[in-house]
Amino acid sequence: MGERSRQTKRPTQADVARLASVSQPVVSYVLSGDPRAPVAEQTRQRVLEAIAHLGYVPDHAARSLRNRRTSTIAGVIPDITNPFYPAFERGIQDVAEQAGYDLITYNTDGTLERERKFLHSALAGRVDGLIITPFHVPMAEIAALAEAGIPSVALMSEAPPPGSARMDTLSIDGVTAAQTAVLYLIGRGHRRIGMVAGEAGTPPREKRVLGYIAALREHGLQFDRMLVRGSDFSEAGGYEAARELLQLAERPTAIFAANDLMAMGAMAALREASIAIPEEMAIVGFDDIPAARLIAPPLTTIAQYPERLGARAAELLLERLAGGRGLDNRHIVMPFDLVIRQSA
Repeated sequence: MGERSRQTKRPTQADVARLASVSQPVVSYVLSGDPRAPVAEQTRQRVLEAIAHLGYVPDHAARSLRNRRTSTIAGVIPDITNPFYPAFERGIQDVAEQAGYDLITYNTDGTLERERKFLHSALAGRVDGLIITPFHVPMAEIAALAEAGIPSVALMSEAPPPGSARMDTLSIDGVTAAQTAVLYLIGRGHRRIGMVAGEAGTPPREKRVLGYIAALREHGLQFDRMLVRGSDFSEAGGYEAARELLQLAERPTAIFAANDLMAMGAMAALREASIAIPEEMAIVGFDDIPAARLIAPPLTTIAQYPERLGARAAELLLERLAGGRGLDNRHIVMPFDLVIRQSA
């Protein structure tokens, strides 16, 4: 009788619809995660807030969470072609398999629509837990997923919001790591340092630009916006951004790139312009992907050890899946190193 009473009090889609002041089909559209669904963004947010407030979990997801029958976790990454992320997923997989879990990897291409699609896929009960590297989806939506019954770990620098349940975050200190890279260039005598910064509005760019600015200010160097060039996080993006820097009337003597792929693209632009590395222009990257030590000259870069990050993320998630509901929300800061090679 008690169990039946509790079940009847579980929130329903109709309850979510009433609280969000929408129709029940609109709730279904939001839960489907289909970016083509005819739902305005403001309405979608209202539905997600109602889901989080009520603690609504679809019936099939609730059964999955009670019985633990999927034995599957999801790894959501922005770019499977960037070697950093497969290594990150490898770290997750190694730990997950030892605990009897399979890993499904979802590639979002760094878009908000696909990030939300995979969050809703998790909410629909297709996986037991989630590890996500968000580029656009806000912390509140990941926290809402965790509060709805899907333990989650996010690769992001912010701690989970106070009071949110079943969610952890981890990262390196991206600001300090970028500052370390630029301070190294300043220590090598460079005073006009360009930055290939990546896509505007994304966490890697924003944190690493802050570190770049902090290093300049530490040495009394003026921040020049013209020296920061944005593009996507790819070799092509780095190539185009570096070409823009080379067209400045007073070009930089060094470049800090927000990831290694962009650093390699920048190096290609310098070689094309017959600029010697590092004699005429130094390059420092970020990530230490395997190719960083193989290119000519080998790339000086920040190592953030993606397999270790993935393994630690999986450990945090598995602790939640093993019944750690009473655990405090955790934010883990992982180590990084400056790896000095011949490019700077």
